[in-house]
Amino acid sequence: MTRIVWFRQDLRLTDNPALSAASQHGSVLPVYILDDTNAADWAMGGASRWWLHHSLQSLNHSLQGRLLLLRGDPLSLLPLLSEAIHADGIHWNRCYEPWRIARDARLKEQLKDSGIAVESHNGSLLWEPWQALKQDGTPYKVFTPFWRKGCLLGAIPRQVIPAPSDLDCLSLGGSPYARQVGDAGITALNLLPTIPWDQGMRATWQIGEDAVRQRLREFLDTGLGDYKQGRNFPARPNVSRLSPHLHFGEISPHQVWTEAQRHGAENGADENLDCFLSELGWREFSYSLLYHHPTLMRDSLQSKFDHFPWQHDDALLHAWQRGQTGFPLIDAGMRELWQTGYMHNRVRMVVGSFLVKNLRTHWHRGEEWFWDCLVDADLAANSASWQWIAGCGADAAPYFRVFNPVTQSERFDPQGDYIRRYVPEIAALPDKYLHNPSAAPAGVLREAGIVLGKDYPEAIVDLKDSREQALAAFKGL
Repeated sequence: MTRIVWFRQDLRLTDNPALSAASQHGSVLPVYILDDTNAADWAMGGASRWWLHHSLQSLNHSLQGRLLLLRGDPLSLLPLLSEAIHADGIHWNRCYEPWRIARDARLKEQLKDSGIAVESHNGSLLWEPWQALKQDGTPYKVFTPFWRKGCLLGAIPRQVIPAPSDLDCLSLGGSPYARQVGDAGITALNLLPTIPWDQGMRATWQIGEDAVRQRLREFLDTGLGDYKQGRNFPARPNVSRLSPHLHFGEISPHQVWTEAQRHGAENGADENLDCFLSELGWREFSYSLLYHHPTLMRDSLQSKFDHFPWQHDDALLHAWQRGQTGFPLIDAGMRELWQTGYMHNRVRMVVGSFLVKNLRTHWHRGEEWFWDCLVDADLAANSASWQWIAGCGADAAPYFRVFNPVTQSERFDPQGDYIRRYVPEIAALPDKYLHNPSAAPAGVLREAGIVLGKDYPEAIVDLKDSREQALAAFKGL
């Protein structure tokens, strides 16, 4: 018997419930389908496609070149493929984006009507969104009780499932079956950019299942010890940078949880471990919000924000996107994003606050830019996080909480290591003025060889005035 394993956001062999279950029935045909048809507006952005290309290459290598790569609509491709190879069943790990849920439900019904067994599994979350509920059966809207009561007081996450030791993979190769479904091959998926804007990302990341295992070990050994405090400083190595690996499923949250707990047992569990595990909790919370509020990516959870007087100034938006705002921490973060496909979490909060509050630009514009530029672009996390910073989501930062980019950089990048890395044109400024060049005396600028408006932009808004205008607009609701 042959079972199809449909890989999606689970590009790994270890702790892959769908792969493990399918392998127990006999031979396995592994397939990945690039589905831009059903994704529609939520098709992957450029940075995510770049990552996907390399992640699929890694998975295909682990499968000894037997991964079937297709492009199109799974609703037509999977039934066709099942019939072609006489598969008696299909396995996949569940996804939680609303468009995927709707597609998978239609597909499951269609396959079952054709007499093909369908099994879906949980390979992406510690707890299913319908498990972590309040006692009255409703979903949590505040993170701390969700995590402490809905999750940690519930069932312990399952054990990690080893990779199948005797995996029998069917290879279609250049067979008529492969031609029938349109075997694309990695090149034909057209995931890589046509111009080399990915140079910085190539220098930043190691991609794939083996690479992320090494990354996790390094973080636990060298970054976890001061995680609770150090994670706030963008120049320090105290963030895990596991988010893109988790999104594409090169590692599961169960693996991260298990390894972190083991590290804590060997070295002594403390507040740093608890804080790190709670970040996995925020990921779970984001998926819970998306599952129970399937319009999260577009509709503010607090409906009063439907009437907020957002502004739209293309010049201000473009300055923010290009890292040319005149506020070095903002510009460093936006340039890190463009160059590496990633941004430090503390800086994400600051640049997000600046966009929606100081510039009063709708959080949709920020979400859309991040969607295209982030290698860890994730519909649940991206939507929930932008609603959080905008003040319109569940458990959101109050709207009147406005992150000041000058004081934030003075506090969390005091020596300017992060700023000087990504905004080198102002590196000669003394630390005192590095965080706000617009406030530097003319003599200091002259000695540093900087002409504002030429070498580096003047501040595009007044922080105090723009904050007051934003608060006035909020009170007007």
